[in-house]
Amino acid sequence: MSKTKLEYIWLDGYFPTQNMRSKTKVVNDFGGKLEDCDMWSFDGSSTRQAEGGSSDCLLKPVAIYPDPARRDAYLVMTEVMNADGTPHVSNGRATIDDDDNDFWFGFEQEYFIMDTATQLPLGFPIGGYPAPQGMYYCSVGGKNTHGRDIVEEHADLCIDAGLNFEGINQEVASGQWEFQLFAKGAKKAGDEIWIARYLLDRLTEQHGYYIEYHPKPLGKDMDWNGSGMHANFSNEVLRTCGDKATYEKICEAFRPVVKEHIAVYGEFNDQRLTGEHETASINDFSFGISDRGASIRIPIITVEQGWKGWLEDRRPASNGDPYKIAGRIIKTVKSAKI
Repeated sequence: MSKTKLEYIWLDGYFPTQNMRSKTKVVNDFGGKLEDCDMWSFDGSSTRQAEGGSSDCLLKPVAIYPDPARRDAYLVMTEVMNADGTPHVSNGRATIDDDDNDFWFGFEQEYFIMDTATQLPLGFPIGGYPAPQGMYYCSVGGKNTHGRDIVEEHADLCIDAGLNFEGINQEVASGQWEFQLFAKGAKKAGDEIWIARYLLDRLTEQHGYYIEYHPKPLGKDMDWNGSGMHANFSNEVLRTCGDKATYEKICEAFRPVVKEHIAVYGEFNDQRLTGEHETASINDFSFGISDRGASIRIPIITVEQGWKGWLEDRRPASNGDPYKIAGRIIKTVKSAKI
């Protein structure tokens, strides 16, 4: 009889920024498939998802990946359900209207690697600042590049777990990095971002680091770029229409629902979306071809391919929930009068 460790991962009820939680279930003779994962439960009163007098919440497995860092183990992404089997109010994944996987998403996850001893990003001296940003982006060498060891290890873990991991690069500020993931299907895209975040956060436990997803961890007045999670998205229409006017109608559908998008694009995003540091103002809406200062960028490749491609919403913050972000984008795109 073989033993297998299943790490059930879920999102708690903290608002507006949810946290990952997980616990291990050891099972006998596991088949290795999602359908072999049973429903499980947890104490929702400890995660702001239930009252103590009726504390059971359910964990519904929705995706499974081999755990590359543990022997005989898998990572199981789950949705939180109420005791009666209905989706919990904190369950953003259940609200995504994309059961046919028509929508494809590519997320660019930025983050800071923080030193637990100094509480500062890597490369920041105590009581001061490193050289101004400019030489850190995509840099090489110990003078400007900080944290490559953990970033490379994380990339290997994600690839070994079977995630559709597409790249890494150091970002504009010292100690700031980015990874990219792509998936066909909004729910799958969200699953893979959360699993990648889990692997990264767990990895820091071995290095004396932690990951900071706050979009402006150095303060809103500091002259350093913040962290975002740009959302590249398409559906069949955007991939095939070949029509500039259709693209513009879809972009215009975002204009009247700016507040609804910002509401789910991440906490403290007002500190990042100032109109500076390659961002649009949180109070405005704009779109443009190859415009990194616009709310939505139309990639030049999309235009060169005859208006067949995708769009990039540059507003989501690094701490945003990819499920809620994708769900809101899908709702808006489907509302476009085309």
